[in-house]
Amino acid sequence: MTKHTVLIVEDEGPLLQALTTQFAGKEFDVFQAHNGSEGLEQAAKNKPEIILLDLNMPKMDGATFMEHLRQDEWGKDVPVIILTNLQPDDTIINSLARTNPAYYLIKAEWDLAGIVDKVMEVLQSHPA
Repeated sequence: MTKHTVLIVEDEGPLLQALTTQFAGKEFDVFQAHNGSEGLEQAAKNKPEIILLDLNMPKMDGATFMEHLRQDEWGKDVPVIILTNLQPDDTIINSLARTNPAYYLIKAEWDLAGIVDKVMEVLQSHPA
């Protein structure tokens, strides 16, 4: 069985580690980044099948990350799941509409297993 690859872009260390552990236990190769700038470097280097992305981060926020990612030939089609504490108001929705995230998840509404299940669902609907 081929391992799936996921890039987790998250500035909250404990959550980043918990997600990494959860995905590694499900036979994923996991790449990590603590901000959008690191995330773009990891995405370009490793070309993961899917990206989990926080919006509110230092150095480069998630919306800016998405703008840059979608300009890349590879990055224009990779599925991205937004995982954030920010409630989706009109400003956020409008800024993300052009970049077409697969899902927008509120952290408080999802447990780790549910996040993994959502990633698997997206991967099944976006074959590599």
